[in-house]
Amino acid sequence: MSKDKGKILVVDDDRLVLATLTYGLAQAGFEVIDADNGDDAILLAREHRPELALLDIRMEGLSGFDVAAYLREYLHIPFMFLSAFADEATVAKVKELGAVAYLVKPLDIHQIVPAVEAAFANRKQTQVAAPVLPEPAKTVLDELAPVAVGVLMHRYSLSREDALARLQKLAAAEGRELELQARMLVEAVEMLALAPKL
Repeated sequence: MSKDKGKILVVDDDRLVLATLTYGLAQAGFEVIDADNGDDAILLAREHRPELALLDIRMEGLSGFDVAAYLREYLHIPFMFLSAFADEATVAKVKELGAVAYLVKPLDIHQIVPAVEAAFANRKQTQVAAPVLPEPAKTVLDELAPVAVGVLMHRYSLSREDALARLQKLAAAEGRELELQARMLVEAVEMLALAPKL
């Protein structure tokens, strides 16, 4: 099966759901990149630049909302949510972030594939119609502090406040700016993620 329908990032901390989604979307002709947590999702998105992301909302460390905000702000990648939660606060946040779709679990892959195909079709139409705007002049450092905090939250099961405090402490101990410490941490994690598995 040719993988010519587009590249999609799938993120879910339930390994079974992740495997099902990955297999189903690959069978439908998509190139699938998968992650089971928010920080890996951001690292993979930075590296592979998918055309769409399908995100679970509630995950340890960075939530689907955190990942979505990062994708929108820094990578300009559209996203859709897949969640077991449909309460008012969740739906309001989904709208606020500008998700292209919101799918409520349980869903089978035959319901998800058409939604993903529709999102890709809409994206292609939008790309034709919309003028290309220059990217805002943000430095790479601006975007790495939230990623580093997310990495620490995930690796050490910390709250956001504790993870930020740990990052600040590391930076102070090494005599570095917070942003530089964040960049070094993220680069170290990226190197580990890209290293060949023994």
